[in-house]
Amino acid sequence: MTEYGRGGGSEPWHPEDPLYGDQGWAAPQTQQGQVPYGVDPLQQQYPQEPQYGQAPPQDPQYAQAQQQQQQQYVQQQHQQYVQQQYAEQQGYAQHPQQQPMYDTQGQLWVPAPDQVPYMAAVQADPYAGSEPYAQQPLAGYQGEAPDLYPTADAYPPPTPPGLRHLEPDPVEEPLDEEPEESFLAAGGRGSDDGDEPGGRGGRRAGRGKGGKPRRKGPNCLIAAVVVMAVLGGGGYYGYSYIKERFASAEDFAGEGSDESVEVEIPKNAGLGQMGRILKGAGVVASAQSFVDAATANPKGKSIQPGVYTLKKKMSARAAVEVMIDPTKLNVLTVPEGWRNAQIYAAIDKKLGKQEGTTLDIAKREAKNFGLPAWANNDPKIMDPLEGFLYPTRYDLSKDSTPESLLKQMVKNASDKYAELGVEAKAKNMGLENPLQVITIASLVNAEGKNHDDFRKMAEVVYNRLKKTNDVTNQKLQFDSTYNYVKNQSEINFNLKEAQGFDHPYNTHFVKGLPPGPIANPSADAVTATLNPDHGGWMFFVSVDGDKTTFTKTYEEHQKLADEFQARQKQKNGG
Repeated sequence: MTEYGRGGGSEPWHPEDPLYGDQGWAAPQTQQGQVPYGVDPLQQQYPQEPQYGQAPPQDPQYAQAQQQQQQQYVQQQHQQYVQQQYAEQQGYAQHPQQQPMYDTQGQLWVPAPDQVPYMAAVQADPYAGSEPYAQQPLAGYQGEAPDLYPTADAYPPPTPPGLRHLEPDPVEEPLDEEPEESFLAAGGRGSDDGDEPGGRGGRRAGRGKGGKPRRKGPNCLIAAVVVMAVLGGGGYYGYSYIKERFASAEDFAGEGSDESVEVEIPKNAGLGQMGRILKGAGVVASAQSFVDAATANPKGKSIQPGVYTLKKKMSARAAVEVMIDPTKLNVLTVPEGWRNAQIYAAIDKKLGKQEGTTLDIAKREAKNFGLPAWANNDPKIMDPLEGFLYPTRYDLSKDSTPESLLKQMVKNASDKYAELGVEAKAKNMGLENPLQVITIASLVNAEGKNHDDFRKMAEVVYNRLKKTNDVTNQKLQFDSTYNYVKNQSEINFNLKEAQGFDHPYNTHFVKGLPPGPIANPSADAVTATLNPDHGGWMFFVSVDGDKTTFTKTYEEHQKLADEFQARQKQKNGG
């Protein structure tokens, strides 16, 4: 079989064959100077040699005359058919015309030359066989070929090849098409069975109104499946979106299980991030339930970063209640101005260690915690780590130890002091070493209450350290140093006793600075020490216990000191 569905020889005519009737136009095309497809034009200049089994070619002029007579005969037959059809449509009678005759194979019968006096024998097209359209002996003219059925319900004649594409034809569709109304019908046409009434097969078969191509059954089925899949997927995600946005978030009930877990909330974390962290740790059932509970709680947005010890499978409300309480944070906060003794005790308590554990570790391992090279340069220092346990908040975990905390505190202090330029600025302040900057800052932090106090207090220290100081004879006389030695924080103590207590840290007894810091100063106090007020202050006193007053002369100071003593006696009922 060829690609058009028929063999190379003569076959019975099939009414649904899309190419039937094309054979009649092959020969005229060659007669009018058109070269058949696939034939070299140069080869047409020479007559072809007869092949085996073929009759020898006749005289070209004779053959041409025969073809012209045959063409005229076919044209007359076609005109008669068209006139008869038109007359029937208009409703008036037409003289009966001689109907064309057909052979047993459905081919138009053309009389032989001896049967029609004016017509010569039909001569085959010399180019027949060079293309599929030229395989039939019947030749036509550049018009429509005659319809081969003369009945009223016959198939209309095919359109000549030269006129088939005068109007734009959008899409060439195969013949195995479904009618538009049979979207998924099982009885769609799948072959050329010729059962469809009202028209013949061919190039216009399978088209609906307006010449639009009909949709094929398999393609429609595939399109339907795709549409259903898209709608199904969209429905699923739409349902998920609506459920996530509008449905109640999944949540646990109660205060949680017996299993505890530590959860660290980083700095600048929002409620959504907190919820995801808690869900990942198994504390809450969903991040959204935590966000909802925190939003509903007036203190929900005050949750601080840090480490929390929470239970697994807690309700979101219960988790929020724990996290809005700062005391529930698993952290250790070192306030500004705390002494090391206070910090050691806090570490023992927070980590559940026996009292004195951290102190023993600090004495034994002080050199292994990363102190700067300029620290601990005086053998009289009571605690080498004093002034180097930086005041801030430290998050704790199950892996936290006294050693790890002390090491982190020293590192924070060293980094901050380097950032403030303590080592480089010490000489500019007339001090012997950078450690004295931290020592003065610890005194300033212990005696003052704010930044303005810190700067004036630093000015008092520098003025009393001057060799020209003949008022206090280079003694600082700070009560905070005596309290440090005694490990106390008393305002009312025996001044004469303090002045006679011989100790390197007691500035009521010794001149100049103590050997080392007496507490852990804040960065604000260190900054004030490096940038004093320069107001010439020599004395200070807090009469009401709230506001500190600074003076330049001893007489002014003594007047304020007497006022302070009177207040104290009245307060104590004396």
